[in-house]
This record gives sequence, structure tokens and C-alpha cells, in this order.
Amino acid sequence: MLKFLKGVVGGSGAGLKDLPYNIGDPYPSAWGSWSHFRGTSKDDGSPVSIFSLSGSNPQDGHLAAGRNGVKRLRTVRHPNILSFLHSTEVESFDGSSSKVTIYIVTEPVMPLSEKIKELGLEGTQRDEYYAWGLHQIAKAVSFLNNDCKLVHGNVCLSSVVVTQTLDWKLYAFDVLSEYDGANATATGPMLQYEWLVGSQYKPTELAKCDWATIRKSPPWAIDSWGLGCLIYEIFSGMKLGKTEELRNTASIPKSLLPDYQRLLSSMPSRRLNTSKLIENSEYFQNKLVDTIHFMEILSLKDSVEKDTFFRKLPNLAEQLPRPIVLKKLLPLLASALEFGSAAAPALTALLKMGSWLSAEEFSLKVLPTIVKLFASNDRAVRVALLQHIDQFGESLSAQVVDEQVYPHVATGFADTSAFLRELTLKSMLIVAPKLSQRTLSGSLLKYLSKLQVDEEPAIRTNTTILLGNIASYLNEGTRKRVLINAFTVRALRDTFSPARGAGVMALCATSSYYDMTEIATRILPNIVVLIIDPDSDVRSKAFQAVDQFLQIVKQYNEKGNAEDTSGAGSLGISSMPGNASLLGWAMSSLTLKGKASDQAPVATANSVTPATTTASTASSGLIETPSTAPVHRVSSSTDFADQPMPPSPTSTDGWGEIETGIHEEHDSDKDGWDDIEPLDEPKPSSALANIQAAQKRPVSQPVSQPKPQASTSLRPKSTVKAAKDEDDDLWGSIAAAPPKSASRPLNVKTAGAVDDDDPWAAIAAPPPTTKAKPLSAGRGRGNRAAAPKLGAQRINRTSSTGM
Repeated sequence: MLKFLKGVVGGSGAGLKDLPYNIGDPYPSAWGSWSHFRGTSKDDGSPVSIFSLSGSNPQDGHLAAGRNGVKRLRTVRHPNILSFLHSTEVESFDGSSSKVTIYIVTEPVMPLSEKIKELGLEGTQRDEYYAWGLHQIAKAVSFLNNDCKLVHGNVCLSSVVVTQTLDWKLYAFDVLSEYDGANATATGPMLQYEWLVGSQYKPTELAKCDWATIRKSPPWAIDSWGLGCLIYEIFSGMKLGKTEELRNTASIPKSLLPDYQRLLSSMPSRRLNTSKLIENSEYFQNKLVDTIHFMEILSLKDSVEKDTFFRKLPNLAEQLPRPIVLKKLLPLLASALEFGSAAAPALTALLKMGSWLSAEEFSLKVLPTIVKLFASNDRAVRVALLQHIDQFGESLSAQVVDEQVYPHVATGFADTSAFLRELTLKSMLIVAPKLSQRTLSGSLLKYLSKLQVDEEPAIRTNTTILLGNIASYLNEGTRKRVLINAFTVRALRDTFSPARGAGVMALCATSSYYDMTEIATRILPNIVVLIIDPDSDVRSKAFQAVDQFLQIVKQYNEKGNAEDTSGAGSLGISSMPGNASLLGWAMSSLTLKGKASDQAPVATANSVTPATTTASTASSGLIETPSTAPVHRVSSSTDFADQPMPPSPTSTDGWGEIETGIHEEHDSDKDGWDDIEPLDEPKPSSALANIQAAQKRPVSQPVSQPKPQASTSLRPKSTVKAAKDEDDDLWGSIAAAPPKSASRPLNVKTAGAVDDDDPWAAIAAPPPTTKAKPLSAGRGRGNRAAAPKLGAQRINRTSSTGM
């Protein structure tokens, strides 16, 4: 038997094998003979509180009272009464003597006296917190006296503990007994363990053990007196030493003084019922009590009351005690939002309270609720989340965003509300950097492809801005296929002038991703036509863009040579001072509000250039704000093209098939995103190859006989003479005719056979080989010319318009 008990008790309390909790450090104070320890669960490590009471004799009166307290605490349940978790009783032997110990495990709490010192509240905030705490203890006492017909017997500072959410809870039920006032003939003590109560806390009738008077008194008489003692102790800041000290009311708030005096009435029958104290006292009517009370009965409020309350809550929270807001109100608000009882405006208050937390606490207490809210079907909640995503988006992990947040956010791209579509688009500025390549290429780009043809012009503009901003997160193959198509085929041909301007700025900002062939044959021809755009802002941006890209080409021409064309191309682009990053511009366009009149003119292509997003006031409810968007320069150290990117997955995002090869292009234009003229081979265009070949060969080099089919297309003399006057014919001798097809290089030798006396014929530049769709009439650009009929100058003009 002795060996068994030694196995159960392993020396100290921390070694108990039958207690599924670890006992930690003790608190300096506890009620009566109990000891209060910190503790943790052995299963999950969750915090608990452990109370222990020891006695040398199993029949000790303290142990008997302790067993009564365990039984009462286990059976009495109330929000303001300490929550019971577990209890056990262990008997240990030390030689010939025995020791019995009772253990009670409860929710984690702290003695009220210690918590008051820790918080250090003063002035109005202290009074508001005390009012809330006394309100909770009064409800607990009222529940025992009025509903359960029980008498606690020793309500005081030591019998109150505080939870992690700063709630006050009543415990120490060792003296708790039933009220038997109906039994008027009984002569024995009503409170079996009243001897445990200190004499300073006993009312006159209890001190005299006048049980007859006690039985004739109301059930709340003894505990109302104890509540008065508690009020004195918390406001005076010291424990009650003797009953006479209760007459010192200097520290009692004036609004509470009348009720304090009624609680301590010398006549038991006239003492104030604790339920009346809660209802009538002016002291309990303050902002903190009203706010917490509203939150606790939130499910009973109608939508108008909720909306009004949550709109005032952010400002109200600043006036309340900060510890109570973070430890009490914040968990209540998060729970209300998570379970749907709170309105959408509550999210603003939640994020404001969350901003007062550390980054680690924010991730633990706020982010889980926000992630769950993204799955909400309430459109108002979704709008609130997207409007404030910049406040919490950086705290979300990439895995959470990719797997839990983005799938729900993406539903907004196809929403019938233009306002929600735009908010979803703007949120991608925060979300996109955390998405995987599969999600970026396979899902996001498909949605952006559709938004570039949205009925709302402001959404089309912002889509172009967003594409430019997330270009650095796309892999190289996707950038090759998507960027030029999105910016030239759609943005530069948009009927909305800010959308065209955004397309120009996006091309400038992403210039480090294009090679020389793309700049010369696809970008510059499309930008040049905008220098005669009807909108002055678009014209200004077009001139700057032309200067920037021409400077890139010039630098490439100076540094490059025929052997290292590809390497020099990358170097030339990255080192350009005008190669701008879109980060500042897109952030400004998507998040900052401004006026069009605030935009500063830009003098040169190398300076910071603004991009303006104009407001759209469509009947669908979309609200757009003009924004000033500076584009900043980047140096060669920030060349995005040098950053390694993961391979591109196959996607159907609206820009065509994604291939692993960087230079591969496809002929299909079923989705409207293919190149203007697909390149058959990853090499310079036929026109450029023709010029380079001609420059390497002497002008007087003999030429071969031209092919029959080429001669007819190279010398349309009759057509030229019929269409032009005599002065134009002077240039016909050096005019270069177009080739038969775009894919076959022009035969330079044939060109030289046109006129042996003409020294320029051998190196005349052929017309461009690419084809483009005719531009709309409303854009200030005419139809494409049928065929080039003049010399080099006419060829250049036709090339710009054609592209």
C-alpha cells in the first residue's frame, strides 16, 4: 500500500502522476488556506490555474470546507463564476504522518489584487474598469442569492480572480451554503463553515451568530455586506483590517456612495439587493460597461443598431482603457465577425484594434478571423476586406494567400458590381506577390485578360497599371507572351485616353523585359502613332516613350556588335537611365487619391513622369478617383531581366498558350492576344537582315539577275506615275519595293539590279514586314495605305501607321 501511494505522489506536487497538469510557479496570495499556482495541460500545453489545500488530518475542518468548495464549484455554472476543469485528492505519507492534499484545476486566472497592480490604471479609465468588474461580481452574487437561493458568505477582494480577458470572476466557495429562511424553527448555524470568514468581513448579525435574524433577513443580506467590503478594498487599495474602516468613504466615487451605504446598512432587511445595484446605480453607466454589454448581447440587436454601433466603435475604442480593449473587446469583436453576428463595419474597428498589437499577436488574434471572413458570402464583408487589405495583407503568408485567400478573392473579378470588380483588381497589388507561378499564369492572367476589355474604362486602365506592376513576378516566358500584347494591342488602342496613357507608361516601366527586335518592330511603331493622339497628355507620354526607347536602341547600337547581339541587348536596356520601374506609379494609381489639376508637367523622358487615372461615374456605381502616378528610374543594379524566374506552366489565361521556350510564338488569335505579326524564327526581321547584308557589301558589287516574280513587284513604275506628280518621280530611283512575303528575307541583289546607275539602290531600306489591324476612326488615325509608293521617307511613315 505504501509503495502504491509513493508511486502516485512523486515528492512535490509537480510530480503528480494522476493529475494531467503540470504545476508551475505560485501566486503570492490566495483565499483562505488555499495556494494558487500557475499550470499547464500535459496534453496541449494550454495554461490553467491550480489551487491546492493541504491538511495533516483527513478529518480536518479546512479539508471538509475545501471538499464543500470543490463540490459547489463543480455544480454551479455562471459566466461570472470561476470555471471548473478538474479536481483530485491525494494522500501521501512521510514516515508515520500522513498528508492529504486537494487539487482544483480551473481556467487560467490571476488574483484581483495582483492584476490591479499590473494594469496600473488611473483616473477615469480606472473607474471605468472597476465599474465593469463590480458589475460582473454583482451579477454573480445576484445569481447565487436570487436564482439559486445560495449564500456565498465571504465576498471580498481575496475571493475575486481575473481571467486573461480581464473579466472578474467569483470563487472561494468553501463557505457556500443554502439559504433556509423558510425554516424559522431551526436553531443551528445556517453557514456550517462561517468560522472561516474573517471577523472584519462579518456583518453584525453574523458576528453575533444570530441565526434567527439571519433566517428572517433576505437571502442577499450577508453577501450585500460582503460586496460593500469589496468596493471599499478596491478603491482604497488595501485589504480591510477591521469593520470600522468601512466608515471611511473618502475613496468611494460620489456616484457610487449612496449605493455603497445601502449595501452596508446596519439593518439586514434594508440592505440593497445586488440586482437592484446593477439596474439603478449611476456609477455603472459608462462607455466601457455599455460597450462590452452591447457586444455580449449583439445577437439580440437589429441591423440598424449594429451598424450605428460599429461605425462609432473605432473612435470609441481610443477613449477606453487600452488593455481592456485588446484583451476583452478585441476577442469579442473577432468572435462576432467570425460567427456572423457583427456587421461589415466591424472590420474597420477590428483592424484598428489590431494595429495596437505586436506583429506576432496580430498574427495569432486577428489574422485567423480575417482569413475565415474571405469565405463569407456577404458582399458588404467582402468589400470591407478588399478596402482594408493594405492593412493586413503583408502579414499573410504566401501559402495562406495562395490556398485560402485568393480563391475567394478571385470570385470578385466576375462580379456584376463594377465597384467590387475594381476593388478586387486593386487588391491584387498586395496579393499577387504572394501567389505561386501556377496561380499567376493559370488563373490571375486569365481574369486580367477579361478585365482589359471590361465595359468600365477605369477598370481597363487600372488593369494595364496592375499588369505593369506585377510583371516582375511573372516568369520570362509569360512576360514575352503577355506584356507587349496587353500594352500595344489593347491598351494603346483603347478609346479611353487615360488607358492609352497607362499603356505607354507601362511599356516604359517594363522596358527591361524587351529585346531590340521587339522594341524596333512592335513597340516603337505602336507608340509613334500616339504622338498625334487627340489627348495632349497621351501625346506628351508618347514623345517621352519614343525618346526613351530610341535612347535604348542607340545605346545598344553603340555597345553591341554582330557576335554578341543578345548579350548586349540585355545590357543596353538595363543600364538606361530612362528604364523606369512601375512600383511607385502603380502604388500611387491604385491607393492614393488626387486631382488631375495636381499633376506636374514633365520636361524630359528621363524625369519622373505622371500617369493619370481618370474617374468614371458610370450608372453601375463604380467610383473612380483620378490619381497621380510617378514612374521612377531604375539603375543597372535593379535589372529585372537578370533575376531568375521559375519555368512557365501551361495556361489558358486569354493571351494564348504558354510555352517553355522563350522565343516561341503561336499563330492562333482566337483569344485576341496573339502578336500583331507572329515571328516565324527567333532572328531579326527580314528588313533588318536586308539592311545589314547590304551594308556589308560594296555598292559597286555586281548583282545577279532578279527573279521574275520579284521584278514585277519591285518596279511598279506605271502606278507611281499615275498617282504622283513630276516632283515625286525624282525619288523613284531610290525607292525600295516591299518583298513578296513577310517571312522570306528580301533579296538584296535583286534590289541592286533596279538601276545600275543608282548608288543607293543596293542599300535602300525595304518597307516593314509586319501587318496590323486598321485603327479605329475615332482615334485620329486614318486607314492603312494600300501599298508604299514613295522612297525612304514614305516608307518610314507607312511603317509607323501600319504598326
